[in-house]
Amino acid sequence: MGTPLGDFVRAKRDSIQPETLGLPERGRRRSPGLRRLDLAARAGISVEYLTRIEQGRDRNPSVSVLNALADALSLDAAERGHLRYLAKITGGACPSHTRPAPPRRDVRPALLDTLRLLEPGIAVVTNRLGDILARTSGYELLTDGTGLLDSDTPNLTRYVFTDPRARTFFTDWSEVADEQAFDLWLGPSIENAEWLSTELAPVAGPEFTSRLNLHVVPQRGVLRLNHPAGHELRLTRETLDATADAQQLVVYLPADERTAGAIAELRGYGRGDRGARARGGLRAIS
Repeated sequence: MGTPLGDFVRAKRDSIQPETLGLPERGRRRSPGLRRLDLAARAGISVEYLTRIEQGRDRNPSVSVLNALADALSLDAAERGHLRYLAKITGGACPSHTRPAPPRRDVRPALLDTLRLLEPGIAVVTNRLGDILARTSGYELLTDGTGLLDSDTPNLTRYVFTDPRARTFFTDWSEVADEQAFDLWLGPSIENAEWLSTELAPVAGPEFTSRLNLHVVPQRGVLRLNHPAGHELRLTRETLDATADAQQLVVYLPADERTAGAIAELRGYGRGDRGARARGGLRAIS
């Protein structure tokens, strides 16, 4: 039986073409990517040991081995962090329970104050499970009519994988789905991530489960949206990690003048029929 760490190492090895590392072509092979022999040689470990890691038969590689594998696979900073996190899970540093306590939903006053200063901009506080914990009126305006905030406890991950409207709202739905699946590995606790994954798997099907073990760190480029009002929006995202709280503040900024104009138009419309809610300002969810 495999492990998250072994799955990640194997997935990265399969994604690397030998020629990109200056390695000679060794003829036809049954699977794509880098051979175990070549990766083991680059990392300075035996092929047998690498096989045990990939197959989940060695669950506690040393820090030096992890660093050697990271170097051999040419991992970037985000991927190295993911590798270390998966090693903790695989080694049992993050125990699993059937019914974990839910993650905290309160947001620190200082973080709420920061969010309030961003009004009427577009900003939201979430955790890596996708729980939307607090948002500005601008975020409500951006998502109005999409169904994302219909629940008393809205969750972006659940929305992306189970609400058909998400596939229309997110122009690049597949990329957003990759992001949300990957972020479960960075959730408030592995127990909660496993609980949400178990809940989503039966209803979301292979679109979710096939992504869960890809371990490809998403690029998080420009976010493209199809707003129900008819606007095509392009937004960049700036993220402030509140690591101690296992939360993050995400600010959405127009990526071009057309988007800036469309958002201004939405705000103008919001001051009409929906003005009371738009003027209500920051909302935190308890």
